[in-house]
Amino acid sequence: MTIILKNKTLIFDDFIFNCSIGKKGLIKKKVEGDKRTPIGIFSLGNLYFRKDRNTKPQTKLKCIPIKKNMGWCNDVKSKKYYNKLIKVNKKIRHEKLFRKDYRYDFVIPINYNTKNIKIGKGSAIFIHLSKRLLPTAGCIALQKKDFLILVKIIDKNTKIKLI
Repeated sequence: MTIILKNKTLIFDDFIFNCSIGKKGLIKKKVEGDKRTPIGIFSLGNLYFRKDRNTKPQTKLKCIPIKKNMGWCNDVKSKKYYNKLIKVNKKIRHEKLFRKDYRYDFVIPINYNTKNIKIGKGSAIFIHLSKRLLPTAGCIALQKKDFLILVKIIDKNTKIKLI
């Protein structure tokens, strides 16, 4: 089954969730830092969660507790680590997963630009949390109650179609 994103709404089976997307909308040719959400059909990664703030959610996805040293490389100068989960390193630009705010208390990487990675094509595209559904830097954000429902009904074979 496929999650469909349409008009700031995620649709899966009979469920409809309001969400937010990149501040500048959707785009086919994404570029790192353009504040846009990529168009296409993508698979989903594992579910990362803050074990110190939440219990492991009910889901068929593989759940990985977020550690303080976890980050996601968005450094266009790093061929080796670009758009990959990394141990936080001051020399490599990254998106910190263990945040002070709640946004990444639950996060699922969208497998955009993860095979045959193209440097600068965009990185760290996630489904994460938002309280007021404010625009993102390119991710998809859901309110916590909706995120927890979504992860209950999807599995590792679920795709997401961003149109």
